[in-house]
Amino acid sequence: MTDRTEEALSYEQARDELIEVVRRLEAGGSSLEESLALWERGEELAKVCRRWLEGARARLDAALAEEEAEEEGE
Repeated sequence: MTDRTEEALSYEQARDELIEVVRRLEAGGSSLEESLALWERGEELAKVCRRWLEGARARLDAALAEEEAEEEGE
């Protein structure tokens, strides 16, 4: 996956494309080569989604830690 792909896709875009990839794989009818390409794209999209979710978790954790620190400082 290129850096451009990672930067260009929002979480929602990556998730929606991943859903489509899974749908196509589950439907069958693709050649082995097409199925492998879909699988690889799915793995790339899953990584993009995971990075977005990890970033969101880090932001939430930081916000909660900041809130706790403010409450302790009162």
